[in-house]
Amino acid sequence: MEKNTRRVGTVSRGIRCPIIRQGDDLASIVTESILLAAKEEGFELRDRDVISVTESVVARSQGNYASVQDIADDVRAKCGGGTIGVIFPILSRNRFAICLKGIAMGAKKIVLMLSYPSDEVGNELVSLDKIDAAGVNPYSDVLTLKQYRDLFGENRHEFTGVDYVAYYAEIIEAAGAEAEIIFANQPRAILEYTDTVIACDIHTRARTKRILKAAGAKIVLGLDDILNAPVNGSGCNEQYGLLGSNKSTEDTVKLFPRNCTALVEDIQKRILSATGKCVEVMVYGDGAFKDPKGKIWELADPVVSPAHTPGLIGTPNELKLKYLADNDFAHLNGDALREAIESSIRAKDGNLKGKMASEGTTPRQLTDLIGSLCDLTSGSGDKGTPIVLVQGYFDNYTNN
Repeated sequence: MEKNTRRVGTVSRGIRCPIIRQGDDLASIVTESILLAAKEEGFELRDRDVISVTESVVARSQGNYASVQDIADDVRAKCGGGTIGVIFPILSRNRFAICLKGIAMGAKKIVLMLSYPSDEVGNELVSLDKIDAAGVNPYSDVLTLKQYRDLFGENRHEFTGVDYVAYYAEIIEAAGAEAEIIFANQPRAILEYTDTVIACDIHTRARTKRILKAAGAKIVLGLDDILNAPVNGSGCNEQYGLLGSNKSTEDTVKLFPRNCTALVEDIQKRILSATGKCVEVMVYGDGAFKDPKGKIWELADPVVSPAHTPGLIGTPNELKLKYLADNDFAHLNGDALREAIESSIRAKDGNLKGKMASEGTTPRQLTDLIGSLCDLTSGSGDKGTPIVLVQGYFDNYTNN
């Protein structure tokens, strides 16, 4: 083994902390939890380590909550309380069902238009094989509920076991509104039923709203336009509204955290003061990755990271070691190969975009990559680690 050669690269640690409640000094809790973990586990913080805090505890410390009645009042004020088209929602008990309850409470009738064969993030209503067998064109065909049932019957979600078509209809009716369900992928299809529409898609919402407005819709809102200001003294999110919200209780939602920049900067300053190390800090939500079995794209939040320190802006600028080993230095082995690769890394261009030696590296935002790593580390259940410390992420083969 070579002298001074470090054998460990990137390390991701879930950090336990106390249960966070509204009004808690989160910056202090995060800093103290990191420092205690380092002392107990025997590791040291280094410059450019990344401290990540899950959006859930940030929103909880902010007290950023709203009730279904707040949602209903906002919807009624903005949409008039009549028939509302609710289009392209994701299929989720945690993410959308509680929002649908509030929306339905603010309307006389809901025409719910579901995309098919799956929602925006990959939750499947019906398989593509069944679509093909039925001779249906999902890009153009609009199906009524009866047509959907006649063609495809009942389809329960692979993981949750829920028939979301029936479940969403029950939510609407229990909230006191009439429910009509159709299936389509063209936003304009809803205008055959109503000219007042709430577009519930997440990442395609700007296009959906643009198409509806151009087609003559009278009122077009997105979930980002609901609770983008306080209602009845509620929480809100000025930028994202209901996007990124989660069910808190049967009658309340926890909204996506707001104004998080001050928090990440505060944590960065506290760690620098305590250790002399300049770390990066970010708030993270859902990761951005796709499950190969369920075909579900995890990202139900509007962004992976709503706030981060400036050092996390950008994309990786990395060389592909296997490309160098198999091509440029195929004739070398052992120390000669290591030294040649280290020399290439040290001399690499500041922007490797388009260079063959970077082919196959991950061209994604640093916050999306690190946030995905943190989401997988912290999980979504009972691990109790809402803080994640990532070390060595910005190291390369030359760092010892």
